[in-house]
Amino acid sequence: MAKDIQENVEHFITCSPGLEPILYRESRGLGLSRVEQQVGGIRFEGSMRDAWRANLELRTAIRVLRRLARFNCPDEKTLYETVKGVDWTKYLNPQGRFFVDAQCRDSTLDHSQFVAQRTKDGVVDSLRTESGARPSIAKEDADLRIHVHVWRNRCTLSVDTSGDSLHKRGWRKYQGYAPLAETIAASVILQSSWDRRAPLIDPFCGSGTLLVEAALIASDTAPGIFRSFGFENWPNHHPKEWIQVKEAAKARVKIPPKLKFFGREIDADHIPGAKKNAESVGFEDAFELEAGEGCTFPWKKGWGATIASNLPYGVRVGNPNELDQLHHDFGSSLRKGCAGYNFALLVGSRQFAHLLGFQKWDSFPIQNGSLACRLLLGGV
Repeated sequence: MAKDIQENVEHFITCSPGLEPILYRESRGLGLSRVEQQVGGIRFEGSMRDAWRANLELRTAIRVLRRLARFNCPDEKTLYETVKGVDWTKYLNPQGRFFVDAQCRDSTLDHSQFVAQRTKDGVVDSLRTESGARPSIAKEDADLRIHVHVWRNRCTLSVDTSGDSLHKRGWRKYQGYAPLAETIAASVILQSSWDRRAPLIDPFCGSGTLLVEAALIASDTAPGIFRSFGFENWPNHHPKEWIQVKEAAKARVKIPPKLKFFGREIDADHIPGAKKNAESVGFEDAFELEAGEGCTFPWKKGWGATIASNLPYGVRVGNPNELDQLHHDFGSSLRKGCAGYNFALLVGSRQFAHLLGFQKWDSFPIQNGSLACRLLLGGV
């Protein structure tokens, strides 16, 4: 195996606020070394091959950053010279496209745009050829994304191995209105008590995100198997070894027999799109999707099912009175018809949680985009 694939360096994996403990457990389960939970994600030490696997396998991760340098940075000259001294030929061709994301706090260099510009200067001057060829700046479709973080005059320089955010799985054929991010959907399922054999029900399924992510989990399908990654654009990438990693992931996929996913959505226009999303991951035969009100779902006694759902809130339903009534009615429906069921419900506030009327539940904060939500876990 090539030496640069085996070299161990520090990485940082980002996630949505509130998902750090779940990402930590995922990372430990993947066998990553020296995993530490931190604010905004986890750090680990590993090889480029480990970074490949993290991108491919972690369901709650957003980006996998490979750290190149950490150094004292009292002024712009130090920043420029350190960046210029990096061997950028490993990550970018002389005529490639790159973007710099810079953040500064409590430092002499306190202007992020200036830090980004000097970083760009260092990269360009490092790669500029005798013929005058040089990389260009591109925020969209960049071959390489560079992250610079300056805090108290200490700079961390990293390259983004992921490319597009990892919530973009590649399976989504239909977007719908205000869809739940795939990483958040996966966290709901991973936190639930679902045994991956009993039926899973989403009475407010929208475009089917929760159900599709649950199917990927139940079948042990790697969440990144449908997409490409930033590291595949790097000059030092090793496609043969990478293909072996992907093929090994594909070989283990198997959905449990007789497992069923039930979804209901009041807006009938979403159902064809939700079916397309189920088809895109290859498990459409396990899905039963229909139009209808979530509060009147035909629960079956003795099913022992798990109800996992992102209940309407915020931009999804504008009338506060309607929201209050919906949560009250839905909770009443569960208490009457779902004895022995488990639930994992994402709600928009503590008020909505109490309106459901359950005696007890566990509650966890989750940041769903700009909305502060609560994940409720319990049994009926």
